Amino acid sequence: MKNGVVGAAPLPALTWCCQGWSPPRCRSQIRQVRIPLQPHSRRTSGATTATAAIAASWRPGRRRGAAGAAGSCSARAGYEVRAAASFRSPPPTDSRGATSWNRTTAGASTGFACRRSGPRGPRLLAMGPLSARLLIQRGRPKCDRLGKIRSLDLSGMNLLSEHLDPKLLSRLKQLQELDLSNNQLETLPANLGLSHLRILRCANNQLGDVTVLCQFPQLEELSLEGNPFLTVSDNLKVSFLLPKLRKVNGKDASSTCSQVENLNRELTSRVTAHWEKFMAALSPDEEAEKAQADFVRSAVRDVRYGPESLSDFTQWRVRMISEELLASGGTQVHEANISERPPKATAIQEPRAGPVASKRPGDGPVNVSPNKRVCTSPLAQVEGSPVGSAGSQTALQLEPLHFLQCHSKNNSPRDLETQLWACAFEPAWDEGQAGATSQTVATCGGEAVCVIDCQTGIVLHKYKAPGEEFFSVAWTALTVVTQAGHKKRWSVLAAAGLRGLVRLLHVRAGFCCGLIRAHKKAIATLCFSPTHETHLFTASYDKRIILWDIGVPNHDYEFQASQLLTLDTTSIALRLCPVASCPDAYLLAGCEGGCRCWDVRLDQPQKRRVCEVEFVFSEGSEATGRRVDGLAFVNEDVVASKGSSLGTICLWSWSQTWQGRGSRSTVAVVVLARLQWSPTELAYFSLSTCPDEGMVLCGDEEGNVWIYDVRPLVAQRPPPPATPQAPTQILKWPQPRALGQTVSRTMVNTVVADPTFTYLTALTDSNIVAIWRRNQP
Repeated sequence: MKNGVVGAAPLPALTWCCQGWSPPRCRSQIRQVRIPLQPHSRRTSGATTATAAIAASWRPGRRRGAAGAAGSCSARAGYEVRAAASFRSPPPTDSRGATSWNRTTAGASTGFACRRSGPRGPRLLAMGPLSARLLIQRGRPKCDRLGKIRSLDLSGMNLLSEHLDPKLLSRLKQLQELDLSNNQLETLPANLGLSHLRILRCANNQLGDVTVLCQFPQLEELSLEGNPFLTVSDNLKVSFLLPKLRKVNGKDASSTCSQVENLNRELTSRVTAHWEKFMAALSPDEEAEKAQADFVRSAVRDVRYGPESLSDFTQWRVRMISEELLASGGTQVHEANISERPPKATAIQEPRAGPVASKRPGDGPVNVSPNKRVCTSPLAQVEGSPVGSAGSQTALQLEPLHFLQCHSKNNSPRDLETQLWACAFEPAWDEGQAGATSQTVATCGGEAVCVIDCQTGIVLHKYKAPGEEFFSVAWTALTVVTQAGHKKRWSVLAAAGLRGLVRLLHVRAGFCCGLIRAHKKAIATLCFSPTHETHLFTASYDKRIILWDIGVPNHDYEFQASQLLTLDTTSIALRLCPVASCPDAYLLAGCEGGCRCWDVRLDQPQKRRVCEVEFVFSEGSEATGRRVDGLAFVNEDVVASKGSSLGTICLWSWSQTWQGRGSRSTVAVVVLARLQWSPTELAYFSLSTCPDEGMVLCGDEEGNVWIYDVRPLVAQRPPPPATPQAPTQILKWPQPRALGQTVSRTMVNTVVADPTFTYLTALTDSNIVAIWRRNQP
């Protein structure tokens, strides 16, 4: 099986991006005439390295709400969306094929693509110090003096950092090209004296810091892929430190430079504002030196901008800006030297071929020009009206931030057909801190998985696998021990789809570190256990659910997965939910044939098990066998499910239902309430919940987002209300504009919020990732 190959075009971002699940099949097949659904019959679509420009054109009064819903959110002002660029890393190749990451740092960064795993050719024993004779032998042109060598190849020699002798290497006065790839270098000496160096290759080493590269001011080309300890922040540092850099990992670096300039301007503005606030609070009798040191410390601690994955770079720049501000007496702050660079052309998009299929009869792409033009203007405020009973609930104030087109086929701005299926928020790094959350969300659809910062709308990373169609993503956080004995916290993203493979992506380092051949047929959905960080459930079209232990990566950053359980199903599982109150004991699944439960306790001897219980949602013989395509826990007891009855979402009690089970294999759920939803007959609109806020979310076929605050319903005593409860709020599809054409029709396949409901992300059938931010009253 071939792994992914990265594209190389910059990403002009659409402004206006949460965790969720979407089904693995195309809705166009659900008609009055039932046609057997096959995983390959879904529309396939490619991944993009170009984010097309979409403008949000708000037109109140031209929308109509879904049946039975009285309220909607509208905007008061029309505006065009700002643009942001993104960078694509090169396609490194390993022994298993070409698997690659595209990393886009804050819209533009240099990608350190997947590290090379497997054999790298013959390995030598650790060498002693380099000698002049060895350098002459490996240098070009052939000569008898070090001072005449212009190109030197020291790759694949198992060199350690201490083997690079500055006194010896500084004699290479004319050296312009140096290859140090495939060694064991953890750092470079700070005084190599290679002032004329133009090309440096350091791929497949153990480098952990790039600041020493500032000693090469003439450097134009740099290769750093395959260094697992380098992160997206190091990409930005490289662009900042090397003013003449043109290519990084074989790709144009201009988009990275542009992004660093934007970040620098924002950080400079924030540090200046912090300085003014700091000086206003400073008492006259405080010592100047102590005050200055306090200012730098407070600036590094308090000035924040961008995603957590960029914190190393932003804090590094904040310290530099603060010290520069102090040196100027607080009267002047200089911007980064990179602002003096001459403008560079944007990287040319590289087209990629891929299959296309229609979405629905009568739906075609908007005919737009391939020329992309976007501009920035103030964001419109979305207002919401409560539509609950008696209007007693206050609508959320949700501000649209970004519309992103980052999964396009062939990098085409015309692609408004690629279906996006699932998204999930990265776990917070400091989960012990109250209110800790993440603003980084992973999205999947077509051949691509993207990692997006919701605050800035920047596509931080991008992974592509030609021939794949991704249906599901899930995060976990692992503690990894390095070769040096240091413990590191890894955010690992699992992605799966059409080909039955699970790819384990180390997002921050930017490489695919594991591949599990989980099923022979497509994987519909996957999820990690909430209590065991290495336990992963996968559900496939082969009508099996498998529990894997992915393990912890070894010193070569490779996973060795093992199979723990196999659960047989009678129909395809569409959604998996470990039971919130006992996740190690039972697993719920929404399936094509209903809602089912399995015993997943590992202390039981059977390693292959059948369904324990089938849950039905009404009495009678027709109650069984109905598709359940939405399933999530609202809290430890209450379950939200969708699909069992037309136009409603059901809230039911797990504990009460389980207590009344007895020895029966089919049990009617104890319904707490029903929520009014779209009357559409189309399926595979996934719902999600935000347990900390008591929210249920679901998209529909008109592009709307249905929002329910279910805390009052969960707290009320039985019997349940006789009629379905109206949503608290409906976000109407804002009808964004793509190059002069209104995108008036779409389907929201999944919508998810982060745990604190700060950001809301919706994925559509028309290749658009939409992001809103909640404004606190």
